[in-house]
Amino acid sequence: MGRGKLRIYLGAAPGVGKTYAMLSEAHRRVERGTDCVVAFVEHHDRPRTEVMLHGLEQVPRRQLGHRGGAFTEMDVEAVLHRAPAVALVDELAHTNVPGSRNDKRWQDVEELLAAGIDVVSTVNIQHLESLGDVVESITGVRQRETVPDEVVRRADQIELVDMSPPALRRRMAHGNIYKPDKVDAALSNYFRPGNLTALRELALLWVADRADEYLTEYRSEHRVSRIWGSRERIVVGLTGGPEGRTLIRRAARLAEKGAGGEVLAVYIARSDGLTSASPKELAVQRTLVEDLGGTFHHVVGDDIPASLLDFARGVNATQIVLGSSRRKTWQYVFGPGVGTTVARESGPDLDVHIVTHEEVAKGRGLPVARGARLGRCRIIWGWAVGIGGPLVMAVLLNTIDLGLANDMLLFLSVTVAAALLGGLLPALASAAFGSLLLNYFYTPPLHRLTVADPKNIVAIVIFVGVAVSVASVVDLAARRTHQAARLRAESEILSFLAGSVLRGETSLEALLERVRETFGMESVALLERAGDVEPWTCAGSAGPDPATRPEDADVDMPVGDHMALALSGRVLPASDRRVLAAFAAQAVVVLDRQRLQHEADQAKELAEGNRIRTALLAAVSHDLRTPLAGIKAAVSSLRSDDVAWSEEDQAELLEGIEDGADRLDHLVGNLLDMSRLQTGTVTPLIREIDLDEVVPMALGGVPEDSVELDVPESLPMVAVDAGLLERAMANLVENAVKYSPVGERVLVAASAMADRVEVRVVDRGPGVPDDAKDRIFAPFQRYGDAPRGTGVGLGLAVARGFTEAMGGTLNAEDTPGGGLTMVLTVRAVQRRPEPAARSAVAERQAS
Repeated sequence: MGRGKLRIYLGAAPGVGKTYAMLSEAHRRVERGTDCVVAFVEHHDRPRTEVMLHGLEQVPRRQLGHRGGAFTEMDVEAVLHRAPAVALVDELAHTNVPGSRNDKRWQDVEELLAAGIDVVSTVNIQHLESLGDVVESITGVRQRETVPDEVVRRADQIELVDMSPPALRRRMAHGNIYKPDKVDAALSNYFRPGNLTALRELALLWVADRADEYLTEYRSEHRVSRIWGSRERIVVGLTGGPEGRTLIRRAARLAEKGAGGEVLAVYIARSDGLTSASPKELAVQRTLVEDLGGTFHHVVGDDIPASLLDFARGVNATQIVLGSSRRKTWQYVFGPGVGTTVARESGPDLDVHIVTHEEVAKGRGLPVARGARLGRCRIIWGWAVGIGGPLVMAVLLNTIDLGLANDMLLFLSVTVAAALLGGLLPALASAAFGSLLLNYFYTPPLHRLTVADPKNIVAIVIFVGVAVSVASVVDLAARRTHQAARLRAESEILSFLAGSVLRGETSLEALLERVRETFGMESVALLERAGDVEPWTCAGSAGPDPATRPEDADVDMPVGDHMALALSGRVLPASDRRVLAAFAAQAVVVLDRQRLQHEADQAKELAEGNRIRTALLAAVSHDLRTPLAGIKAAVSSLRSDDVAWSEEDQAELLEGIEDGADRLDHLVGNLLDMSRLQTGTVTPLIREIDLDEVVPMALGGVPEDSVELDVPESLPMVAVDAGLLERAMANLVENAVKYSPVGERVLVAASAMADRVEVRVVDRGPGVPDDAKDRIFAPFQRYGDAPRGTGVGLGLAVARGFTEAMGGTLNAEDTPGGGLTMVLTVRAVQRRPEPAARSAVAERQAS
């Protein structure tokens, strides 16, 4: 059995009619005799949608319980057992209730498709995973239920269910989408006209891109080479010259005239790399085309017209924009030029625009890599051999008669030596000078620059031709060797940059120092500014006296609109700017990473402040209420005229008032300290104390004989804040007593482990499942069926917050035999032995 087919109805927002369209399609299929069932459709109490369910077979849903509530989900097993031809599954991005067969509904759909069942489903554009950030920026709402884009893209059919924003808002106002009590809030928030228009455009563009993918795939499968002008795609051919900006702007204007126009700028470089455009100018043009909404492409090809046409046909372009040739009139003897060739070979489906500009007929002006990069010393030796070698050879051969053929071979060897040492120019000079000497001294008539025998003329021409050919080959080989060495060095540098990106090891200062060393500069600075007219500021530098403005530097590499890498020391050749651009991009990445890390640290500090603020609120809720209630009751009793209190009763009530006031005073002092801690004006007062001084004080809020205390006096001292530890322990003990069975005492035991001290609060209550052990420490969490009025669920959050503020940890474990154990761990103080003890230890070691 083959895989089923998936059809998706895509909408821009809830209420556009996706489910209605899906059910209409189901009725059409049933009328044609197709076995179609409703696996899961949610009508949301919309009458028209509910009516569409009539007459369709519905697979019973599966009942699930979660957090005390009853929920229904699609019963995948029942649908697989029923095995219909088509199943309707609504809301593809839905998250299933815990305990379901799969976590997400799209995973359920994948099972049905794998079983050979066709599926018809629905999804809104805001639920696509890749568009989450875009939708949040539009609506201000983060979608928590998402479906991977690839799941939707794999669908065999995607149908857009569209509705204009005014029509959708009318449906909302008439109560056809939400209940009347929710209409006003929806219209003024999510369903604002601007939100709906933006979401609609997002859905239309996504479907258009998907259709474009279908078209590209079809043309590739059927090998369609002709251009189908489904939308205007304009290719701009760039040479790296300044006229490129004019061409890009002209192409952008052409694209604006058509619906959905797209601009693709392409620069074609030769594979040998011997001719290159200005990297700085190309970077500016790349930024310009991206700012105008286009894309930039770098293509390698030796035949520029053919490569440009291949690229245009490959992207299904409809127009090509080229600049008028910069050639001078005499240069046309070398060929018709790129523009003429592209226009001749473009065919009837591809229009070519030749745009005039200020650089027309001013010459090519592109930098051409010349010279073999052999080093000054070798070039000097090459010229010396090329000029002096023929003279020395002429002097030697005047004393020995070897014949013209041998003389020419010896002069040729001198020319080859000049080529090997100095490259092309010294070899050409040697060939020309040597041919003159051969003609003057060894070709009849002697000592005249004429040749009597035509055979000798042929020999001299062959000599010059061989010399020039050998020199050219040697020069080209040297240039290739230099290019290979440069590319190897560039690859090593780029590999280093890629590794540093993956590992996140390089700091900005270290990276800038690496730039300075790599290019032999005196100083390097990364400059930035907030706007075009704002002053430059230095984000990081290496070396003395870095440049403060890009204009003051010997080399500046722009990175975006408002950042630049400025180098001082020497002017770099154009061939080095490619690697420099990679360094500049990496510097920006490192700077962004540092700033993100700084923001993360600030966010962590804010989170810490929020945690302490939560603890403060919890302490107020838990601890202030009880002593205040006791004081108020005692004072009210004393002031009552209905009862005559004895002196003992009065003393007891006054003692209760005093105890409550002392407890309040102690608590308020701790709260003030925590308040200052939350604002960053004070740190926890960490000092060395004994646990038996603090833990018993934490038991004042629980009934007597409800706690068994086991804190050995031999425990080492701990480094804590006594007030924070007391409050943490009081909350832990109170929580344990609350959940302990009647008659069961809570055990508070302490023990030392290496450099830590553990305090365990053990109860014999119902315990907590493993998956809930972390949740019970969250604020406002009350486990199980604890009645309201027994607390607001902040006790454990307070305890963990106070413990972590002191550098400790608090975790929950199962009590052997049933129950829950809270493990509070703090740092022990490693005390040095007393002098007498140290001497005793020394004596034992000596013995």
